[in-house]
Amino acid sequence: MDSIDKKILTLLQQDVTLPVADIAEQVNLSTTPCWKRIKRLEENGIIKARVALLDSAKIGAGVSVFVHIKTQQHEEQWLTRFAESVARFEEVMECYRMAGEWDYLLRVATRDIESFDQFYKKLISEVDGLTDVTSSFAMEEIKFSTRLPLTHC
Repeated sequence: MDSIDKKILTLLQQDVTLPVADIAEQVNLSTTPCWKRIKRLEENGIIKARVALLDSAKIGAGVSVFVHIKTQQHEEQWLTRFAESVARFEEVMECYRMAGEWDYLLRVATRDIESFDQFYKKLISEVDGLTDVTSSFAMEEIKFSTRLPLTHC
């Protein structure tokens, strides 16, 4: 990946709806080579998807909850079942296997405390082997970004 690819990615992370001609102009390429670069970035899996970012509060999912999970289960088979279960919850925006005190961390988007409680009850009834589940409610979103830093590639 060269500096032109990085410029293209920076522009696309800011606004994926930019016409290829505009991107090409900003990176000093003609349209066809710019389009080919974008296609190559997609084919190589660097660009995973082109999506619209929604306002969570306006669609009724403005409460962010971080769910910390501990388990005594660390077998690959259990992890596969856990990952499949978590993937079925549309409220789960992100799920990480962690090092340290907690085994897993979920970021959940929900309408309010009541809807989170419904999610929580469903989670603990569907996923076996959880030994501790603790939730932290975000009081305020200070920073949110989907833009990845391109300084290390």
